[in-house]
Amino acid sequence: MTQPFIAPIVEGQGEEQATRILLERISMTVSPALVARVNPPIRVKSGSFMNDDAYLSRYVALAAAKAAQSSGFVLIMLDCEDDCPAQLGPVLLAKARKVRPDVPMVVALAYREYETWFVTAARSLAGCRGLPLDLVAPENPEAYRDAKGWLGQRMPSGYDPVVDQASFTSTFSLCEAAKNPSFRRLLRRVRAQIRSMIN
Repeated sequence: MTQPFIAPIVEGQGEEQATRILLERISMTVSPALVARVNPPIRVKSGSFMNDDAYLSRYVALAAAKAAQSSGFVLIMLDCEDDCPAQLGPVLLAKARKVRPDVPMVVALAYREYETWFVTAARSLAGCRGLPLDLVAPENPEAYRDAKGWLGQRMPSGYDPVVDQASFTSTFSLCEAAKNPSFRRLLRRVRAQIRSMIN
């Protein structure tokens, strides 16, 4: 079975390790024997990437070159803060495709931030890295402007994405997180692209 290759573009330092874990987990939901090969994520400044076309083109071209070498695809996965992922995502995708129309591209934006997905799946993280054993998700996780803060308030030493993000990514329930619309889009798009590469 072809092992899909993914070249991610991300924003935060914690996501450099967490993204590989997340994409490997998602690929295994397509087939348990399927583990994606993930290029070391390319980090960008989100504001510049979203608002400076020359900056976007530079980093998309770099990721696309890596993807093309292994017949893979580019994944652009950023926090969109208060912007609407369903509106901003297609705009970024169109710009990325203009840079390298020959390389498949996937854009998946976290509404507010990556950690919002953890808050959505909070029950599955109970007891992880000091979180309470009775941890449950709030009624509307996306309503929290500071998901990192929500987690940190419930951890003895606070939340540090560089230290904690990879561990939480290894542990949290993908099914629970899929209650979040932006995570559901990520799952659907990455799975669809992987299936198209192995069929």
